[in-house]
Amino acid sequence: MPRHPSLIPLSHDHHHGLALALRCRKQALGRLKPLGIQGLKERAQELKEFFRASLVPHFAAEEGVLFLFMRSSIPESEHLIQELLAEHEQLRGWLGRLEEEKHLAKILFEAADLLERHIRREERELFPLFEAHAASGGAESVGKEIAKMIKHEHP
Repeated sequence: MPRHPSLIPLSHDHHHGLALALRCRKQALGRLKPLGIQGLKERAQELKEFFRASLVPHFAAEEGVLFLFMRSSIPESEHLIQELLAEHEQLRGWLGRLEEEKHLAKILFEAADLLERHIRREERELFPLFEAHAASGGAESVGKEIAKMIKHEHP
């Protein structure tokens, strides 16, 4: 089933995040060139840039629009939203650790692993819950607000 139009900008970011998470894990395992600290620093820089350019507005859209809408119109989403918010905080915490050279491979791998698990959870649990209730009203305005916040055109 195709994704609800309101969620497409978020899913677009998720696609890029999953690809980056894979590159980061491969780099951490020594499977991407350049190898060693140079490659690790390049992937860490790529992850920091993705966070700044994509995840900061993405999290703002989720926290300030999608989660608020779901809390008010889909009460059963509360527990899941609390867990996703905690993951947002964990991801923000990993960002500061990407400056460390010691154990950078482990840091990069674990940050990427959390990013992937978080994205997959939103795609597999949160978004279907939203879509199951989207017809109840308000979903279109949610989509427009999300699109404004993450700079994607609303379909």
